[in-house]
Amino acid sequence: MQDHQEIHTTEPTIPTEEMLSDLAELYKIFGDSTRLKILYALFERERGVGDIAQRLGMTMSAISHQLRILKQARLVRARREGKLVYYALADDHVRTIFAQGLDHILE
Repeated sequence: MQDHQEIHTTEPTIPTEEMLSDLAELYKIFGDSTRLKILYALFERERGVGDIAQRLGMTMSAISHQLRILKQARLVRARREGKLVYYALADDHVRTIFAQGLDHILE
């Protein structure tokens, strides 16, 4: 008789409910085309609200509202210079998420 050895596979650990909830919230942020346009506008350089609004043909109020959401999600960061606030992508992860999403839909 042959010995039968169990084959153990290492299965990935399922993230906690809190982690999955946070991930779902992050993807909800990317689910809005206006926010994606703002992120894309920030790929080149940091910009002020007025600059973004003009570039996207939207009101400063609408841009400010979306930037607040993006900032709360830690996708953009703000830098104050006097009375002006300049926004930039928070880090390279934002570029990577954006680029991988585009790669996926273009396959």
